[in-house]
Amino acid sequence: MKNTNKRSIISEGKDELLLQHEIEQLQRLEDSKEKYRKIVHASISSWVKDFQSGHIKINTVDDLKKLIELDLQLQNDDD
Repeated sequence: MKNTNKRSIISEGKDELLLQHEIEQLQRLEDSKEKYRKIVHASISSWVKDFQSGHIKINTVDDLKKLIELDLQLQNDDD
């Protein structure tokens, strides 16, 4: 039997709006993560190419390590 209590109907509407808002926030967060991962991947590719061609000195490998760690962290956030 469907509840026709006005207060209950209003509450259900608010719950639906809140749920929709939370879904939209999660989608935006996922979209941002995806964009950041693309940036990280492009940066890693660039670093690897530069490293292979000798343009990156050993003291900047730490930057590559940070990018790899960032990529792994973003992957773990997806779980």
